[in-house]
Amino acid sequence: MKTMTCNQLNGACDIEFHADTFDEIAEMSKKHAMEMFQKGDEAHLAAMHKMQELMKSPDAMKEWFKNKRKEFDSLP
Repeated sequence: MKTMTCNQLNGACDIEFHADTFDEIAEMSKKHAMEMFQKGDEAHLAAMHKMQELMKSPDAMKEWFKNKRKEFDSLP
């Protein structure tokens, strides 16, 4: 079981996600982001905007996922 925070995933808070795979962590992060979006949390909305900009470039998005997956894999 590994742990990453919302901040580590380019989010806006220190909530921790615990999972065995990066895909599980990514899904938890996505769910958390949607909850924060629905609440209108300004910090998370700003973080989402940055991610939306990143998504405009498929290569940049692939690189982001590759780096975050590598970071997850390197965790104890």
